[in-house]
Amino acid sequence: MSATALTPQIADLTSEDYCVFGLATCFVREDGETKPVQIVEPIPSAALEAIIQGIPTSYQFACALSLGQIIPNGQLQLPADFPAPAQWCDNFLERTLAAARTYKSRPTAQTLIPLGTKRDDLNYSLERKRVLNQTKVVSSEDNIKQHSHTHKIL
Repeated sequence: MSATALTPQIADLTSEDYCVFGLATCFVREDGETKPVQIVEPIPSAALEAIIQGIPTSYQFACALSLGQIIPNGQLQLPADFPAPAQWCDNFLERTLAAARTYKSRPTAQTLIPLGTKRDDLNYSLERKRVLNQTKVVSSEDNIKQHSHTHKIL
């Protein structure tokens, strides 16, 4: 069986290339309430290495799949390991292709979760909530006061 390119525009990745996908618990603010949502997102190799070492993460589990399993025939398909209400992250395809390239450049990261397997022994924590639609309102109190000598030639 030969590896086929995902699309003619993406010649450096094939349907056989490796990538890790996680199920993250994130939050959305609606009408003053914070509601949890489950998000499917790719995990780059550097982030996976940190997560495996035990840092707190919003990922409930992570599984290693080939690109052809998640993007068969150019269409996104939710793998069986992920629950039905899970949503795709923003820019899923672009982020997946970028994450897959990180595993091509660091093949040793592929040994952390073998292809076709799932790890759920992660340090899952919701202490620091990931709010997806949070907006930062900038006020004049956010300005930093400069010392009076900052712009003077002494």
